Amino acid sequence: MCGAVLLAAVAQSPAKTKAKSAEPPAATWIETWGASQQIPEPQNALSGDDLRDATVRQIFHLSVGGATLRVHLTNAFGIQALHFTSVHIARPVSLSSAAIDVATDKALTFSGQSDVIVPPGAEMVSDPIQFPVEALGSVAVSYHLDNPPSRETSHPGSRATTYCVHGDQVSAADLPDARHVEHWYQVTAVDVIDNAPGAGTVVALGDSTTDGHAAPTNGNDRWTDAFAAHLESSPATRDIAVSNRGTGGNHLLTDGLGPNALARFNRDVLAPAGVKWLIVYEGVNDLGGLSLNGDSSPAAHAAMVANIEAAYAQMIVRAHAHGIRILGATITPYGGSDYYHPLPSDEADRQAVNAWIRAAGHFDGVIDFDAVVRDPQHSDRLLPAFDCGDHLHPSPVGYKAMGEAVPLSLFAH
Repeated sequence: MCGAVLLAAVAQSPAKTKAKSAEPPAATWIETWGASQQIPEPQNALSGDDLRDATVRQIFHLSVGGATLRVHLTNAFGIQALHFTSVHIARPVSLSSAAIDVATDKALTFSGQSDVIVPPGAEMVSDPIQFPVEALGSVAVSYHLDNPPSRETSHPGSRATTYCVHGDQVSAADLPDARHVEHWYQVTAVDVIDNAPGAGTVVALGDSTTDGHAAPTNGNDRWTDAFAAHLESSPATRDIAVSNRGTGGNHLLTDGLGPNALARFNRDVLAPAGVKWLIVYEGVNDLGGLSLNGDSSPAAHAAMVANIEAAYAQMIVRAHAHGIRILGATITPYGGSDYYHPLPSDEADRQAVNAWIRAAGHFDGVIDFDAVVRDPQHSDRLLPAFDCGDHLHPSPVGYKAMGEAVPLSLFAH
């Protein structure tokens, strides 16, 4: 009898195991929008008076859609805890207005609470909320602060309007008396759940060309926006999100207007949800800066090239340690730049770095932006149609060409 009971128990074991394996998989979170953070320059910061008992409303343009999302608040550069008394999300009426569709307005919570205190140097992720968003759609996030941050955490190059007004007006249909500024503050990411087999996020790590310098305000005309639309156009890649972690003035090797690319690698590449790919499009500010005040010695040029290549190699090692496929983007021409005034020695450095990027055995793949935007008649310069006018940054037409030129085959599974 005891043997019969034992046999019965053994016979049931496979059934229990099978039932367990049939459970739905855990939710897969991917970052559908993201922005790098820094301490804003004085001219890009809001004053303490602006942010005392204040509502800040910001509009973020997403890449991949989903039915459930969450929002990341940041106090990365704060030196004291920051109290958000309320945080709401809604659909914006337009990309160039503070008006929201009040029927869609919902409160975000943090561990079930409507307010949250973010410690200095930290970020907090909201509880998941049912809030369907379409691919390439936008959301408006509004938060209220009782007291201003001790030091602001910001993305100055938003190319989008932020609205700031006194009082707790997170649910207001419009903010007609708000102050308008073109910078983002204290919000670093929006995630969605996407359980499709090929779902994941591409981080674009770059400088002002990735940040979208010369793109019109509220136009979402950066090369990363065109790239997100390019991914969405194919059934094989439409579940791949794009996070723009470009920072204006960024350098690989030294701090510029924000932390250098290696210093922000953990926060901007390894920390975001669902990252499977990284595009590195950095280096022009290092190259251009070498001769900003006159030519340097051949030894200095050789050292600059070697140090840039070493920085890339460090990123490759760190990305691979986290299972991230890393793609190198060639540095685009800046001959005639109004700012850098490059010399033939600087162009030789750019060609040397690009040859390293293109060479086998370094990056997992190459995106040849140089080939896309250069003038065939003057390879050290941007094609005039793709030049915003400063001979350094592409125009919106150039950004579109860049985004649409990224080979989707690089993201095959």
